[in-house]
Amino acid sequence: MRKFFVLLATLICIVVNATASAAQVTDVKWGVDKYNILRFVVDMTDLVAYNVNLEGNQLTLTISAPLKSGVNPGTKIKSSLTTQMAVTSSATQTTIKVPLNKTITANDYKAFTLRKDPQTKRPARIVLDVTADKTDTPIVPAAAATVAKPGTAAKHAPKPAKKPAGEPALASGKSTPKYRTGGGIKDKIITIDPGHGGTDPGAIGSSGTREKDITLQISKKIEEHLKKCGAKVFLTRTTDVDVCGPRASDKDELQSRVNVAEKHGSDVFISVHINAAVNRKLGGITSYYFPKSANDQRLSKALQKKLASNFGVDNLGVREANFYVVKRCSMPATLLELCFISNPKEEKLIKGAWFQNKAAQLIADAIEEYFK
Repeated sequence: MRKFFVLLATLICIVVNATASAAQVTDVKWGVDKYNILRFVVDMTDLVAYNVNLEGNQLTLTISAPLKSGVNPGTKIKSSLTTQMAVTSSATQTTIKVPLNKTITANDYKAFTLRKDPQTKRPARIVLDVTADKTDTPIVPAAAATVAKPGTAAKHAPKPAKKPAGEPALASGKSTPKYRTGGGIKDKIITIDPGHGGTDPGAIGSSGTREKDITLQISKKIEEHLKKCGAKVFLTRTTDVDVCGPRASDKDELQSRVNVAEKHGSDVFISVHINAAVNRKLGGITSYYFPKSANDQRLSKALQKKLASNFGVDNLGVREANFYVVKRCSMPATLLELCFISNPKEEKLIKGAWFQNKAAQLIADAIEEYFK
């Protein structure tokens, strides 16, 4: 009997090790975008556990998967933060070490994952952004926001978006959209987008809280408050579903959310999310916009002002971002990151009815003030 259990334990170890080693790192790339953000992208056959550690002036990304045989990432980097990276691999993990030429803090970097997308043939990815030298205005000539090939700077940059004084033109070049920016909230058309949903849970907290559940609960409460003010409100989803469909590409899923706002001729679009980071101490509220017009920033400022001073968490400010939904909407749009689900204290906060009711009321109040 003892031999049987020894054999069983051995087989379990073999299976576990085989499963852990099934995933491989297939490429390591870097790039610098037009705002001088240094980005590292690790392509993989499947997502696995990873860890980011900052010790002194060295940033280290450790991934629980070996580097695929024959892959030879470039080591030279052209950035204001560093000139090189060291990529090493063992049978169970890949380590990327980046010696920095300045001291940074945990607030100066953020890591996240991207799931595999069969439609666009994008592999599973781990992305590490270092924002210590980020600029508020685009660098000219701008570096592309997409990742460069190993050892090269990004090229063929898209032109920075123009900031017209009036209403923005549609990305397709069609007629200028007609949205309203004043005159009170009554009869205004507002689309609320509960982030994630269906097959995409979004970020998950240490106690199992799912971003997609919190965003839907808050969005429904925002809808209630806005309707009481006389606004017409549409949600991109009202239940736990994929807006486009479970087999849709990321792009199609995001475009489906934009389509809801466009279909109803919305005056504003609000996408509700919960943030996450590797560093569990990070927390706070952020409002993101894309500069299609001055009204995008004005909307974000109104929301951030209301939200950031009411929950005792960090005010991470109003930030410009290239997020698909806020960029592609023809009307003013904001993506909200309401606290960090990765922060245990904030995870507990956002689960509570008080926070959800208060956040929804403040968001509705901010939208009402925007239209005054």
